[in-house]
Amino acid sequence: MVVADRRRLRGQILRGGAALAALLAVVLHSPASISAQPPSAQLPIAQALTTPLPSPRTANYDIDVTLDPATRSITGTELVTWHNQGVVAAYSIRLHLYWNAFRNTNSTWLKQRRLAGDDPFAHADADDFGYTDVTKITVVNPDGSAGRDITKALHFISPDDQNADDRSLAAADLDPAIQPGETLRLRIEWKGRFPKNFDRTGVIGNYYFVSQWFPKLGVFDAGWTAHQFFANSEFFADFGSYDVRMTVPKGWMLGATGVEQSRSDSGDRTTYRYRQDDVHDFAWTTSPDFIEKRQQFETPGRPPVQMRLLIQPEHEYLADRHFAGAAAALKYYGEWYGSYPYPTLTIVDPAWQSESGGMEYPTIFTAGTRWLSPRYSNDPEYVVLHEAGHQFWYAVVANNEVEFAWLDEGINEYSDSRVQWEALQPNYLVQRFFGDFVPWQYRDIKLQRATDTNWMNTYRRAPDRDSLSTPTAGLWPGTHQNMSYHKAALMLHTLERMYTWETMQKVLSIFFAKWKFKHPRPSDFFDVLREVTGKDQQWFIDQVYTSSNRFDYSIERLTTEPVQSRGFSEGPEGLRFQENTEKDKFRTTVVVRRLEAGQFPVDVLVTFSNGEQAGEGWDGRGRWGVF
Repeated sequence: MVVADRRRLRGQILRGGAALAALLAVVLHSPASISAQPPSAQLPIAQALTTPLPSPRTANYDIDVTLDPATRSITGTELVTWHNQGVVAAYSIRLHLYWNAFRNTNSTWLKQRRLAGDDPFAHADADDFGYTDVTKITVVNPDGSAGRDITKALHFISPDDQNADDRSLAAADLDPAIQPGETLRLRIEWKGRFPKNFDRTGVIGNYYFVSQWFPKLGVFDAGWTAHQFFANSEFFADFGSYDVRMTVPKGWMLGATGVEQSRSDSGDRTTYRYRQDDVHDFAWTTSPDFIEKRQQFETPGRPPVQMRLLIQPEHEYLADRHFAGAAAALKYYGEWYGSYPYPTLTIVDPAWQSESGGMEYPTIFTAGTRWLSPRYSNDPEYVVLHEAGHQFWYAVVANNEVEFAWLDEGINEYSDSRVQWEALQPNYLVQRFFGDFVPWQYRDIKLQRATDTNWMNTYRRAPDRDSLSTPTAGLWPGTHQNMSYHKAALMLHTLERMYTWETMQKVLSIFFAKWKFKHPRPSDFFDVLREVTGKDQQWFIDQVYTSSNRFDYSIERLTTEPVQSRGFSEGPEGLRFQENTEKDKFRTTVVVRRLEAGQFPVDVLVTFSNGEQAGEGWDGRGRWGVF
């Protein structure tokens, strides 16, 4: 996801400050400080990189849903087929009901938003609120007949914060329990009311973006992993197959996860059917205002992808730039990490004043652009590139983004920043005025990778509110962007400076190949990093990942003086007082100081007036050093 204010921040980048304060030594550190060893030619981890199998298809959904624009509501029924691939029996279920985060002002999601000083419901009226209401839930017998009705057994739980008013997570006991290897089938009927369009989903005018919209099972292994809906966090679910029929007013364009199978008219309505295997979510959008565009992505050695763009009429002239951003992700991520595994990719241009822009779902994502978008500013290319890039990390690798979102967001920001640097140049600074509407482009200021598209200066405004290892949902509200995006991207960029891009590309490609469809954890990433680099990375993990330390080094003193000596020295006549000055020789003394708690190797480089340079490597552990 692109956090809502990130495009606005582009025009507010801070360019002052000492370069020596660069976070994580991204600017301070050069590859010379730590000798890079070539990765081993034969890695045990490579044995796992065989032809990938489909996902486990643990949770499968067959859904029928009808949209009623007059009441801004949906009515749906779903058949959920869930296989217990865990190691213990499941004695209950966990059901996510995400739209209940918008049910009232007592939800955990809204309380967390207010803690960050942001209250989207401060001036809300009744139409701004939304909800999900399960009306019936039944266990389906093996022969397909209706089994036990567990509707009354369904109850709301709040395991994360004990907020009794939160309604975003529900549970129900099962009798009998579902043993490992067994299958549970549930038929669920529900109705939902759209909230105002913000934070990934909702409605504004005739534009509907429909995400996190159906009752959805948690993830089960040695127990349930199912969290409430927090403002900081995104989502986590099992892979499966989705077969979804969506009924909307006739004449409305619709886009969704997967491949369209059919569309049929009945009276004043049209039903679209979409299917997709090996995905862990399903989102869709509909509007009578969309203009549809298509382009085919093709590149040697990669499967073709049908790119589809649903764009607002006033942005139609920007269609090719949307396709360019998506194609850049498919090309470079595909070459660096592995092929995009799905046949389609749908780009959605949100309506004006919608807050659903910059969000990813399997094979479909929202972009975000302006009516005035100067060329050579990577806007809208950047947002499209970022969200298309999520199709590799969020959609395929699919780590738990409630607990460690940086494995997706940080890796993706690091990657899209490199694509921008290599393929989308020039990229000039743009500031916007008059309500963030009118752009002014600075053709003499090119955005730099480390400081700008990795957002270092934004990060440095609040670098130590949390550590990157803090579970994402538990981050201080307002620091999710700094940690999960910026610090993680800077961490990876620092590793690149230490070990070269070729090494980091190998780390990420092996991580992608080994963990696709498997929900990795941070330890899995660091294991790959250790094996590819052949180095123990614990010191790096302790300093950069586990701690919340700041990294800041300075030049405390720099003096240059003639080489001279005064005092007693031995000679043929014994000790005698001497005073010697070598007029053509000078000594430069540099005193360096570590200002913060973070410890990291630092290069000290002195450039003399004649152009000569002298460099020294400092381990950065002491509070000061002299060269």
